[in-house]
Amino acid sequence: MRQDFFKYQAQTSPHPLALEVSHAQGSYIFDSANEKYLDFVAGVSACTLGHCHPRVVNAIKQQAEKYLHVMVYGEYAQGPAVELCRLLASQLPAPLDKTYLTNSGTEAIEGALKLARRYTGKTGIIAAKNAYHGNTMGSLSLMTYEERQKPFRPLIGDVSWIEFNKEEDLLKISENTAGVILESIQGGAGFIQPEKNYLKKVKSRCEEVGALLILDEIQPGFGRTGKLFGFENYDMVPDIVVMGKGMGGGMPIGAFTSSSEIMDTLSDNPKMGHITTFGGNPVIAAAALATLQELIEGDLLEQTLQKEELFRKLLVHPLIKEIRGRGLMLAPILKSEKIVNELVIRAQAKGLILFWLLFEGKAVRITPPLTISMDEIKKGCGIIIEILDEIMQ
Repeated sequence: MRQDFFKYQAQTSPHPLALEVSHAQGSYIFDSANEKYLDFVAGVSACTLGHCHPRVVNAIKQQAEKYLHVMVYGEYAQGPAVELCRLLASQLPAPLDKTYLTNSGTEAIEGALKLARRYTGKTGIIAAKNAYHGNTMGSLSLMTYEERQKPFRPLIGDVSWIEFNKEEDLLKISENTAGVILESIQGGAGFIQPEKNYLKKVKSRCEEVGALLILDEIQPGFGRTGKLFGFENYDMVPDIVVMGKGMGGGMPIGAFTSSSEIMDTLSDNPKMGHITTFGGNPVIAAAALATLQELIEGDLLEQTLQKEELFRKLLVHPLIKEIRGRGLMLAPILKSEKIVNELVIRAQAKGLILFWLLFEGKAVRITPPLTISMDEIKKGCGIIIEILDEIMQ
């Protein structure tokens, strides 16, 4: 399988980890030799309830026996999608009450950018430096990484940037701005949290000039910070919230939610202002609905902050400079990129899955399933400390 993986499947990097996956359950992934690996990454924040959570699997099976795809998005009323959108509206603050379901987070970003321009009638988009919102053409246009953008230019126009947490830059949000898009916690940049009511101040400036604030919750969303959505930690409400990754419990989905007043502008002038064939797929929506129900009905959100405390208590080492992030979205910052590379590679050899962040080379991603146990946290952290001790020798 490994040989065919490299021969037939397009790669995203020259040196993928290429773990041959046999099956996965709970907090563990098993390879073709039946070796098990404790998963501290959760599919890059996607497997909120761990691998093959019974409630998610049962929802998928039950829906698959009823019907699969029946019509392009938005034409037929399909129970799982309707119920998912209704439940989201009940959990989000007013006026966020209408959701557009997509196939992925980056597709939801594209829809949110179009919505901001359509509703305001303006064209200017402002993003944050060092942001990551996906890799489709619009999302790519929001980056400030020239090495990633240059091969694909020209990108979409009228995009400018502000520095995250820098209040002086808010004056760059002007009467010509359709939308400001920010991550509620910057992910690829190193799990950087907003400071000193930054998000509230951005929203206030947007209101002053008639711009919409779009918050990207693709990584922080669905309980990873101890709240259902990261912005709930900062006492403010965006105009558009974008979600994905952990929303589907391991299945591919994204969405963007806004008020009915704003969202309805995508349905006319032109009609079908944003369309998708498979967005809102009933099987995927059933998995997402089961995931959301489990989060709402259980105590996983409360446990998330308790588990964060345990991680911070255990991950103390001379090679760890600090731990950024919140809840189970954590990034130990090590002393060098070389140490990070050694840690990730050695950890897999010892049965622990860690991963890199996209742009911050000194960071290690720790985004385990929210269902991870305290004992599993202790086990994984023990492996990390053991490896760091070996590196220091």
